Amino acid sequence: MKILVINTGSSSIKYELFDMAHHKKLAWGIAEKIGEDKGLLSHCKRVRASKPVMNRLEVSILNHEAGMRRIIDLLTHSGQGAVTNSDEITAVGHRVVHGGEKCHSTTIIDAEVVSAIRESIPLAPLHNPSNLMGIEVAIQLFPRAIQVAVFDTAFHQTLPMRAFLYAIPFDLYEKERIRRYGFHGTSHAYVAEKAATYMGRHLRDLNLITIHLGNGASMTAVKGGRSMDTTMGMTPLAGLVMGSRSGDVDPSLPVFLARHLGMSLEEIDTLLNEKSGLKGMCGTNDMREVIQRMETGDDRAAMAIDIYTYRIRKYIGAYLAALEHVDAIIFTAGVGENAPRVRELSCRGLSRLGIALDPEKNIAEETGIREISTKESPVKVLVVPTDEGLRIAQETERACRIYKERPDA
Repeated sequence: MKILVINTGSSSIKYELFDMAHHKKLAWGIAEKIGEDKGLLSHCKRVRASKPVMNRLEVSILNHEAGMRRIIDLLTHSGQGAVTNSDEITAVGHRVVHGGEKCHSTTIIDAEVVSAIRESIPLAPLHNPSNLMGIEVAIQLFPRAIQVAVFDTAFHQTLPMRAFLYAIPFDLYEKERIRRYGFHGTSHAYVAEKAATYMGRHLRDLNLITIHLGNGASMTAVKGGRSMDTTMGMTPLAGLVMGSRSGDVDPSLPVFLARHLGMSLEEIDTLLNEKSGLKGMCGTNDMREVIQRMETGDDRAAMAIDIYTYRIRKYIGAYLAALEHVDAIIFTAGVGENAPRVRELSCRGLSRLGIALDPEKNIAEETGIREISTKESPVKVLVVPTDEGLRIAQETERACRIYKERPDA
């Protein structure tokens, strides 16, 4: 079974093609700057056992349909493509950010699912419209493939009411479904399973804190493989300090900005989502640059890192209390996997809580899953590389198998 995974943004399409039967990723890439004068298409494919070959092209990409057609051309290019024709692709797995309360798990896309994604647009106005556009284009261009939606929010559907409900009038939950949903679910679920395998334990017997640190960042308290609490809320803005998002702020801040600075709702939304976080505090959302500046004596960068890692430590403490005991803490995603300084500062001073980092293991340049805590540390600290694309492909394969086993399929 060959599965194409796509993640559609407002001006981009990320894609990965998997051969599930042989456990291989055949090709991957991204179409960027869709709708601009000059688009950019980056395509990478495997050639037998050699290293992947990357090609970058500056091309005109009028819209998402044009972008997807160019991707298909690259995937099926005579003599060089990963597949002979698009009919070889059995299914298309779509990353969908918000499923609301109607979409509890990965599901085959039909009119009802499309309607649910559309209804959730007010909860994810920056993501769901683009995700929906990707679905519509893929249905048109892959008419024989099974279309599957994999929701960022699905893993967090197990949150108990005490964790997901806000202390606002209950009618707002009943009528508008205003609540905590959580995001990065595919990543949190993937690394939790990988950690359990690494530890030689059943996931159902483990309590874990998963820490996904990329440009977006979130943490989840995982008990027996189920999400019990998570830092992001109704939208991906809440929780940790991120690359350009503020994370937790006083709920009255937007009111203050509107009343005293005359800012519009759109300006406030842009401020908190695109101009805050690391970028707002020190001028860049690139963690590598922030760390480099901190190490050369930049006070603003040092302040930003201090606030960033302090927020992580606070949530570690909170989730230790929520779970009552923790077997392992997992760092993942771009920053979590590659920034030992961030991991060190995030775990600093937590030895009395049973969390002790081994300095040499933490800075060792290794790949794959690795343990970076001391042998004596009651709570293991692991680095587990995430692979959201593979997780979406696995979820898509599972959904297709269940679908094909139905009597009416």
